Amino acid sequence: MISLPRPALLAVLTGLLAELAAAPVGAQQPQQLQMLTLSAGMHNVQAQLAATPDQRQVGLMYRREMPANEGMLFVFEDSSRQCFWMRNTLLPLTIAFIDDDGTIVNLADMKPLSEDSHCSSKPVRYALEMNAGWFAKRGIGPGFKLGGPPFAKRKP
Repeated sequence: MISLPRPALLAVLTGLLAELAAAPVGAQQPQQLQMLTLSAGMHNVQAQLAATPDQRQVGLMYRREMPANEGMLFVFEDSSRQCFWMRNTLLPLTIAFIDDDGTIVNLADMKPLSEDSHCSSKPVRYALEMNAGWFAKRGIGPGFKLGGPPFAKRKP
């Protein structure tokens, strides 16, 4: 057991409390969401599904690593111009903005901990974040069509 003089112990505790107070509620822990399988040609993606405003706001924040074929699919209620930044996100990512039918509209590379805005070039309902370079390494770009349940045509 370590014994500290009372003033030193109080200083340590005060510092720890200040750090905790500065962190957002629920911060520092990556969220674990429902998984969904998407297809990108011959490649499968295991994507966590961020469908609520709170899930989308946290996204991939605080994650220190992510397996090569995992990512996060952001689902919005309506098509609109979507913009993302990387506050509290520790990994370099590439984001694909995706049309209702699964077609990639545009891609953007995003740097960790940056508040630079990265936006879709037109209204979309979906965005898929993957490790930086994932799409480029597989020759996937704008116009490429992803497959999976969110992009299946709905019957009227």
